[in-house]
Amino acid sequence: MKKNNRAFNDAQKFSLVRREAIYTGLALVGLIIFWFVAGFGTASLDVKIFHLPLWALLGTVGVWFVAIFISAILSRKLFTDMDLEGDDDGK
Repeated sequence: MKKNNRAFNDAQKFSLVRREAIYTGLALVGLIIFWFVAGFGTASLDVKIFHLPLWALLGTVGVWFVAIFISAILSRKLFTDMDLEGDDDGK
């Protein structure tokens, strides 16, 4: 998460929160697409790992690893650490 020492006004905070929410939603859509391709797309392959079909591993454990990877990228590159207290409340 980017450390930021500068103060944001409420409009800037809402803009940042909106941007982060949009990218998080896009990450969710990407994760759902990965789950669909990994689970259903590899179902026709006769590949087994630890006696489990490839589609079962990719559709379950693989999705968790991709979600963790996406979350790490979002938190390091996109999210901004800021104080959410309202500084200009009532102004």
